[in-house]
Amino acid sequence: GSSVLFDDIGNCVPYIIKTLHVDARDAQRKAAKAAVHRRTKRSSPSRLRGRGADVGLPTLFLRRYLMRFRPCIDIHNGQVKQIVGGSLTDRDDGAKVNFASSRGADYYAGLYRQDGLTGGHAILLNPPSSSYYNETRRQAFLALSAYPGGLQAGGGVTADNAKEYLDAGASHVIVTSYVFCDGELRMENLKRLVDAVGKERVVIDLSCRRRGADYYVVTDRWQKFTNMKLSKEALGSISRYCDEFLVHGVDVEGKSAGIDAGLIRILKEFDEAPITYAGGIGSYDDIEKLREAAEGKIDFTVGSALDIFGGELSYDKVKNIV
Repeated sequence: GSSVLFDDIGNCVPYIIKTLHVDARDAQRKAAKAAVHRRTKRSSPSRLRGRGADVGLPTLFLRRYLMRFRPCIDIHNGQVKQIVGGSLTDRDDGAKVNFASSRGADYYAGLYRQDGLTGGHAILLNPPSSSYYNETRRQAFLALSAYPGGLQAGGGVTADNAKEYLDAGASHVIVTSYVFCDGELRMENLKRLVDAVGKERVVIDLSCRRRGADYYVVTDRWQKFTNMKLSKEALGSISRYCDEFLVHGVDVEGKSAGIDAGLIRILKEFDEAPITYAGGIGSYDDIEKLREAAEGKIDFTVGSALDIFGGELSYDKVKNIV
């Protein structure tokens, strides 16, 4: 027997995982493939993500301690790209580009499907007013049809068009600007969206930038500050209207220069809904820092730093991180 004493059984879990060598990634892949086959119109992939009944392990046990990789497909001017987040502007559809792919969005969706990676996101980075919007949207729909039920979709989503993305194969719709309008949270829009597609199909994107000592939600392709300061209480107030949160650390997005530790400190205090963090991961050490800082509670995505997007981190290695 071990001489180590634990005040809380929760503290034992990381040690149990290491000792038993739980092969959660294989379980997640099997669950993802099964989810695609049995997908129905009202299924909720948060319950099909290999973290609960699908793998026969307690949901709380897995959700709390098994951080996992969520893949991404960012589409700008009709092309899969990786950009520096704070550089995106509506004027001339400009952005500082780290990587522009010669492959279509459906290629990446097929890759993620082959590898059994669920809960990723496809994001349209052009506004509907852009001359590139139709091609960007077409690429997004190609990705959704290549991996039905495996990807969330965001960018210009409203209560009026959300069903189009779900019908095209999205597991969830991701919203920011529609529910944060003119610098304020518009609860009437959020409720309209939930009425249209159901809470279980909604992901709220809280793209955050630092202002002074605090973090605020920004909208309109990360250009406009809202009056919503990020906090545990703020997350709790809107979690009743969504299935998950996607949180971008805009100040570090696309720079591969390290995670936003201050933002992570806020996010780790909230555990009422799944959170995926995006921003600044440029090394394997950054991933481990995120795991430690968030106590394994938060999922992560990597963009510019992956070798499939021109970076140095091995996609094959990152996809297997648990």
